[in-house]
Amino acid sequence: MDPLIILLVGMAVVIGGVIWLRLHAFVALIAAALVVGSLSSSEGIKLSVLKDSRIEKDIRKQAINRFGKDNPNLNYLVQMMHETKANYIASQSIIVRVTDAFGKACGSLGILIAMASIIGKCLLESGGAERIVRTALGCLGEKRAPLAFTGSGFLLGTPVFFDTVFYLMIPLGKALAMRFRKNYGLYIMTIVAGATMAHSLVPPTPGPLFVAEQLNINLGLMIVMGLIVGSMACAAGYAYATWINRKRKWHVPLRNSPDSSLAKLEEISNHEDKSLPHFGLSILPVMLPILLIAGNTILQKFIATPPESFANLLSLVGNKNFALIISAIVALGLLAFQKRGDKQALFESVQAALASGGVVILITAAGASFGSVLQQTNIADRIGGLAETFNISGLLILPMAFCVTAIVRSAQGSATVSMITSVGIFVSMIEGLSFHPVYLAMAIGCGSKPFPWMNDSGFWVINRMSGMTIRESIRSVSFLMTVMAIVGLIMVMLLAWVFPKAF
Repeated sequence: MDPLIILLVGMAVVIGGVIWLRLHAFVALIAAALVVGSLSSSEGIKLSVLKDSRIEKDIRKQAINRFGKDNPNLNYLVQMMHETKANYIASQSIIVRVTDAFGKACGSLGILIAMASIIGKCLLESGGAERIVRTALGCLGEKRAPLAFTGSGFLLGTPVFFDTVFYLMIPLGKALAMRFRKNYGLYIMTIVAGATMAHSLVPPTPGPLFVAEQLNINLGLMIVMGLIVGSMACAAGYAYATWINRKRKWHVPLRNSPDSSLAKLEEISNHEDKSLPHFGLSILPVMLPILLIAGNTILQKFIATPPESFANLLSLVGNKNFALIISAIVALGLLAFQKRGDKQALFESVQAALASGGVVILITAAGASFGSVLQQTNIADRIGGLAETFNISGLLILPMAFCVTAIVRSAQGSATVSMITSVGIFVSMIEGLSFHPVYLAMAIGCGSKPFPWMNDSGFWVINRMSGMTIRESIRSVSFLMTVMAIVGLIMVMLLAWVFPKAF
């Protein structure tokens, strides 16, 4: 069967399962993996494995360790081992192939997602996240609150899921809107502008973390590039939001909403913050993994031959799992201090964080299974053939990946699922790229932003928590995120053109 038809069938199972059957994303992705895998031919599977450069590199390393780097028959041995591997995978049953991919994804991403969940939960319950927002407001002033909301949302969006960041920040936006009697729509849009881009571009949130893993991108480079592209997109979102706010006919009034009545906002606006933790302690769990992972990557670029002891230290503290574990310990210490050693409260917080993180791990690993069996259909060659037919090459691959991700996002509503689906289609094409794969990852991340509407849970969080009508939500937030996504793609293409090998 044509790989494109198999791809469409798989996407139909995912989208139909999530939207029409109301299945959990985990169930829909596993079902799609089984369907796609059952439609794949053994010849197609074998061919896809033989063309997978990542498998070839792993086999070459094994051959060097076993036979020696200077063995004159090394290339022949690698070829034979690769063919043996391809025949073995092609002979496996569909359930074995799906579970193998599922297990590999859990092994590589499980600790990272669990630690990120703990960090986010501890920041929320300790008051650390609120302290970050209030400090930003204090530094910039209430008149520059939209800028503070954008920056704080982007910062908090790296370890905390978008929905949670919005829950945290919207009461502050309402309180300021009540105080100034204006700019409520601007506050909503700037909160969304900051938090939404980090969610799809900067690890350790699951989407960019998974994409970086699949494309074999150094996590430090992914963080640095995500911060650069995300900052540019956020700046565009801030500019768009301020422009829209000047159009009085688009004014969003402050209304009652299910989370709080207007009567409670006076109390929020005058809330004492003496009980909140110090800003330095609050921001440490957020900045620590960024500094350790990205700092390790940067230092390795500038230090050609570091001393062995220093190199070992860098590889340890810069390891993504180790960095997230350290940050989680710091966040737990902050929460324990704020709870005055209440062990039961600490236990409940960690339990809730791991329960939430466990669901994300399941969805991410199921997406890895779906992506793996998609690759085994030899879809990369089919899409590559289409690209040649329509003369799509070079930088034009980036808008192609953007559009595929955007279509999946608009169809089924989840940014993370759309990224997982898209990277499974494009992962086998990375060897033929004329630029670093990190730009492909950025294009996929930007493509997961447009066009949020009624099938997106985040859309309803914004709608219900803000008190906006559906029309106001689409007119304000949906168009805002689409503009940011397009600007992000343009910046990615410019960076890929000027710095094709990244940094």
